[in-house]
Amino acid sequence: MSQTPARRRRTLLAVPAVALAASLALTACVPVQRSKAGGATAGTVTTVAIGDQQVREGGDLVMALSAEPDRLDPTTSSSLYTRYVMETMCQKLYDIDAEGTVVPMLATELPTVSDGGKTVTFPVHTGYRFADGTPLDADAVVTTLERNLTKDDSSRKSEMGPVSSIDAVDDHTVRIRYATPFAPITAALADRAGMVMSPTALEQEGDGFGDHPVCIGPYKFVERVPQTSITVERDPQYHDPASAHFDRITYRIITDASIRAQNLKSGDVQVADTISTQDVDELMRRKDLHVLRTGSLGYQGITINLANQDGVGTDPKPLDTPLATERKVRQALSMSINRAELVQSVFRGWADVACSPIPDTSAFATDASKACPSYDPERAKELLEEAGVEQPFPIEMEVTNTPDTVRFAQALQAQARAGGFAITITPVEYTTLLDDQTRGDFQALQLGWSGRVDPHGNIGSFLGTGGGNNYPGYSDPEVDDLIARAAQATDQQERADLYGQLVTKVQQDDPIIYLYRTRSITGVSTDVAGVSTYADGVVRLSQAAFVEGGSK
Repeated sequence: MSQTPARRRRTLLAVPAVALAASLALTACVPVQRSKAGGATAGTVTTVAIGDQQVREGGDLVMALSAEPDRLDPTTSSSLYTRYVMETMCQKLYDIDAEGTVVPMLATELPTVSDGGKTVTFPVHTGYRFADGTPLDADAVVTTLERNLTKDDSSRKSEMGPVSSIDAVDDHTVRIRYATPFAPITAALADRAGMVMSPTALEQEGDGFGDHPVCIGPYKFVERVPQTSITVERDPQYHDPASAHFDRITYRIITDASIRAQNLKSGDVQVADTISTQDVDELMRRKDLHVLRTGSLGYQGITINLANQDGVGTDPKPLDTPLATERKVRQALSMSINRAELVQSVFRGWADVACSPIPDTSAFATDASKACPSYDPERAKELLEEAGVEQPFPIEMEVTNTPDTVRFAQALQAQARAGGFAITITPVEYTTLLDDQTRGDFQALQLGWSGRVDPHGNIGSFLGTGGGNNYPGYSDPEVDDLIARAAQATDQQERADLYGQLVTKVQQDDPIIYLYRTRSITGVSTDVAGVSTYADGVVRLSQAAFVEGGSK
């Protein structure tokens, strides 16, 4: 059995430990003090409304993206930044609103559930057309959903649950039958699983659909210049053409946060995502900018490679390393991290502590899901001794090469040294990190998930055996059973209790060590209105427009 995943040669960044502020002295798995918001004006702002401002039709909007999207294919994509682009051109069967409520989009009503929860039926709009002129109907929806279930590299299959069959009842009605009830399906269809693709384009492009995506939306795909930009333009086929105000939207890849902020201040870009916590206070003081800010349904954490040797979705093949085989080593790593102190010192409070995949604001949150592993570096060293491993125990951790992320990793590295760890930080491009986690070409990596309104979307495909996003290669029968039971349950409290049990078990195994939740912080020029960002992390530009009377 191999000792470590096969690796390409890289230049590693070994950062010396630095002193951090005083630590928490907790001794058990207990609720932890949450960080406070940064500044007195740090309330949630989800939308810059158009209101009574005069819209200026036309023009080209430029949005700065902090990372390059992966393939523009709803079935296989795993990048938040891909969702930004798809928001303008690939509408879903359902969406969420600012309060996190699921609302119809390409479907006309919320689903009807029958047969004890095993049959889900929903109507879809007729008269709508894809960007290539193909009409939307129930058969088109079925084609998309079946592709999500059957494509070998699909990331959506586990999100859709134990589907027995999908069929078109008539031209405008879709029926999904399940082997067992699956409560999260509506929430799944409010994200990439519900993005309906043109059946004509799917037949023509096949696996290459992501190079020339065709969906329904106010904008349609024009071109992609790798590592540089993606451009969409107004779609004359769209059923509500008056809602699209720009001629074009260009998503420009600008990975450096300081350069994004400078471009926003100069007016070279009108919208910028993921504003650095180092820049947010200054930008909030400017009269020519709006700063949207909202909490997250997702999380950031450390993914540990336990058994992902042949790529995500393959049968688990355990690695023969102490980090993979000894859960005491992983527990010790978790105990070495003072999450609250990291959030305050690195992000100035513009983030929130996370200890599980379920946000504290969720209707499914419980004391068990909110509980944090103790911060106890002395006990961490004892666990390493009990596991019989050398100290300091070496770990290579990949991270994205953005300044905020590297700064966080350095602070985490310093904390972990007190617990008996020697972490080597390897910064790589975001798309490289995505590729490495998919192939299993890593020991540990720090990355996150933008989150879904139903906890299953943060859990099922990440922790269930064979899940489409199970990058650790984690497999545990008890966790699989809890995932299945929670998905089948229709009572909210019952589901919440099951997820609490699951969190307790996962915190014992630590395939993912949950660390913090970002705040979605988006900069918007006062020349632009109609921009929104919700707790799912997606910046919405579909209804945005230039307005008169802005700063320029």
